[in-house]
Amino acid sequence: MEAVLALRGVSKHFPTHCAVDNLSLEVERGKLYTLLGPSGCGKTTTLRLVAGFDQPTEGDIYLNGARINRLRPYERNISTVFQNYALFPHLSVQGNIEFGLRRKKHPDITRRVREMLDLVRLEGKESRFPAEISGGERQRVALARSLAVAPDVLLLDEPLSALDQKLRRQVRTELRSLQRSTGVTFLFVTHDQEEALSISDRVAVMHAGRLEQVGTPTDVYLKPATRFVATFVGTLNWINGAGLRPEAVRVGYSGPDEGRPCVRATVVESTFLGNRVHVEASLSTGERVVAELSRAEGPFSRGESVRLWWDPADELRFPAEAP
Repeated sequence: MEAVLALRGVSKHFPTHCAVDNLSLEVERGKLYTLLGPSGCGKTTTLRLVAGFDQPTEGDIYLNGARINRLRPYERNISTVFQNYALFPHLSVQGNIEFGLRRKKHPDITRRVREMLDLVRLEGKESRFPAEISGGERQRVALARSLAVAPDVLLLDEPLSALDQKLRRQVRTELRSLQRSTGVTFLFVTHDQEEALSISDRVAVMHAGRLEQVGTPTDVYLKPATRFVATFVGTLNWINGAGLRPEAVRVGYSGPDEGRPCVRATVVESTFLGNRVHVEASLSTGERVVAELSRAEGPFSRGESVRLWWDPADELRFPAEAP
């Protein structure tokens, strides 16, 4: 599929450190592509390079096949939704959405604003000011303002971080639906693994300014390319040198069928979470293991002696990075 955005050998050096190190990636048109990584890994710097707020020290950035390194932000058909939304407090919802359209001299601003209000379900609130609407609604205004100008790529820098957990889950579902309905390419930045896995077509995991792995959410979770990806994306247990996801670990009082690895352990904590149970157990070595079980498989009591086992096919091993 055609790449709407491409970074080739891009680096960004600051006096004290290298924020982005020889980064190459391609973002397919019409996809939701996520840069995932811990704070300080270079993902926001990458977004700023694409937007034109910073210039790369090395490498090239292409939009629709054209090199855009020297273009100023307003000369690139790219929109940005910032972490704090950056709405104009003195402008109404309508005024905020109109802002970019007026700068670009859109031929029918009234119709376009109406379309955006309908798209983000804010009809009837166009005369309100940012201080008069909720956090989720402010986020939708920021999205509508950015989408109104029909960008080739929409950049989103941790856009859900200001929302509480329940609202984050609701809004990220809306965000995914919005991306699909508009067909606009989204480049999304987050440090939240669940967020990235739940909404993305492709995930690029970054660490120390470099790409560790690019793939579908399923591949990044189930087939991590490096030990860092395995430990950063989701929870990982280490037993006898093998990495195991909590849902791959079984717990019982007796051993499994022959051929499956098994270790003895002592239950430290068993937590009921409604549809599932989290069991934390301690191995004889002192290492802790977390197992995620169905409700029917529990409960277990603190201090009980149990056995843990798993399917060898679920083991994740990284010979070059042995623990």
